[in-house]
Amino acid sequence: MNQETVQTRETSLGQPLKKTFWQRISPTNDEAFRIWAIIPALLILISLTLYPALQLLRMSVSEVEFVEGALQWEYVGSKHIEQMLTDPVVPDAFRNTLIFVVVVVIVETFFGLGLALAVSRVTRMVGLYRAVLVVPLLIPPVAIGTIWRLMYDYNYGIINPLLGLIGIEGPAWTADPNLALISIMIVDFWHWTSFLFLILLAGVESLPHELNEAARVDGANEWQIYRYVMLPLLRPTILVAMMLRTIFAFKVFDQVFVLTGGGPGTASTVISMYIYEVFFVQFRLGYGAMLALVTALIVSIFVVFYQWMNALVRDRM
Repeated sequence: MNQETVQTRETSLGQPLKKTFWQRISPTNDEAFRIWAIIPALLILISLTLYPALQLLRMSVSEVEFVEGALQWEYVGSKHIEQMLTDPVVPDAFRNTLIFVVVVVIVETFFGLGLALAVSRVTRMVGLYRAVLVVPLLIPPVAIGTIWRLMYDYNYGIINPLLGLIGIEGPAWTADPNLALISIMIVDFWHWTSFLFLILLAGVESLPHELNEAARVDGANEWQIYRYVMLPLLRPTILVAMMLRTIFAFKVFDQVFVLTGGGPGTASTVISMYIYEVFFVQFRLGYGAMLALVTALIVSIFVVFYQWMNALVRDRM
């Protein structure tokens, strides 16, 4: 073996040979395979998310009409924003939506956390308790709305007779402008508290038990353990659960549609209900797209706020 051959082998062993462009992007390359593996999911995400979002943006600045079975697009600029600012229903719809979102998220988080802490202490029939508490989440919203509408009925419902047994005259729950939105909230409490319960229970069970035992050894009672040990550690989980519930609460529709239809008047009209009316009753597609775009922007602000709070909490842990 001559000296040139030895030097060539040393060079090839000491420094890897450079790969060509086609070798770098080949699926047989480990680094390239990771990229190739996510391309199908990325294409699906773009087709199902990005493209509809761009179409919504285009529609929000256009007047869209069906003419002889075809869509006719006419650019109108900021016309729909001006309509939204002068629409008397929009302030009521957004106010009802924000009230609904704030109340249900706070109440359901409180009860979900309480149930999660209680169930985490149970040692017998744990599966039964969990199954019972999860049942409301498994029922379709339309079915829940129908059941509660029958229960709320002034003449034939079960709630008013039960109130009558303790001397309280039952109101017209869904027909009273002052109670219509509250009636929807009560149904939402029953339906979605299970969602918060599941997330927070997972968070509670993931906490290290050694911290609780150490706190008991130091003389802390159960309330002090909850307040100073468990709750600080659960804050990131609580914020994530509240963020998800806020997103879902903004999209409430089924229960409103079945229980009140947004009435009486606009007493229980939420923004999703009004967008439905604008799109499919009034056939104002461009204006409905603008309302949907503004709603998505408001939800995004809430999400950014929760992310900021979560980062702040994690930095202080």
